[in-house]
Amino acid sequence: MSEDQSLQEDKDLKPAIEAEPELLLAEEEMPLIEGVLVEDGDEPPLVDAVFDEPEATEDLTPQLANALLKADEYRDQSLRTLAEMDNLRRRTEKEVGDARKYAVEKFARELLVVLDSLELGIQAAAGDTPEVVKLREGSELTLKQFFGVLEKFNVKPIEALGAKFDPTFHQAMTLEQNDEVEPNTVVKVFQKGYTINDRLLRPAMVVIAKKA
Repeated sequence: MSEDQSLQEDKDLKPAIEAEPELLLAEEEMPLIEGVLVEDGDEPPLVDAVFDEPEATEDLTPQLANALLKADEYRDQSLRTLAEMDNLRRRTEKEVGDARKYAVEKFARELLVVLDSLELGIQAAAGDTPEVVKLREGSELTLKQFFGVLEKFNVKPIEALGAKFDPTFHQAMTLEQNDEVEPNTVVKVFQKGYTINDRLLRPAMVVIAKKA
C-alpha cells in the first residue's frame, strides 16, 4: 500500500471515531429503570412497588403498669423495713443505756438501810465526852465518804424539808397543823429519799403542813 492510500484511509476513519463519544454520552443520559434502558420519549414500564408491612407489636402498657406497681410495693416494703430497723436500734440503745445507768439500783437501795443506821447513830451520839466526840467525828467522816461513793453512781438525796409536797418524790406520812408555812409544805422528814440518775430510788417519808 502506498503512502497516499494510507492517508486516505485515515481521513475516512476519523469521522467515525469522533462520533463514538457522542454515542456513548447519549447512552449514559438514557434513564435506567430496573435494569431496562429507556429511550427518550418512551414511558417507563410500570414496576410494582413492594412495601414491607409493619409487624404487629404487642401492647406493653399493662406489663409496664404492673411493673411500676410492683416497684412501688417493693419500695414501700423497703422503707417500712428501714423504719423498723431504726426503731429497733433506738430501743436497743435505750435499753443498754438504762441497764448501764441503773445497774446498781438494787444494790444502792440496800445500802440506804446501812446509811440510815449510820445517820441514826450519829444523832444518838449527843454526849460531850471525848469518847463520844471521837465516835461522832469518825461516824461523820464515814458518812461523808459514804455519800461520796453514792454520788459517783449518781445516787443523790432528795432535799424535801421546806419544799412543796411532790407525790413523785415524797410520801406523806401525816398532816400537821402549821400556820407558819404555806399548806402542803414539808415540815418534817422521817426518812430521807434518794434518786438515781434523776429517777426515784426511794421516796422521802415526810410530814406536810395544813391550815389550822
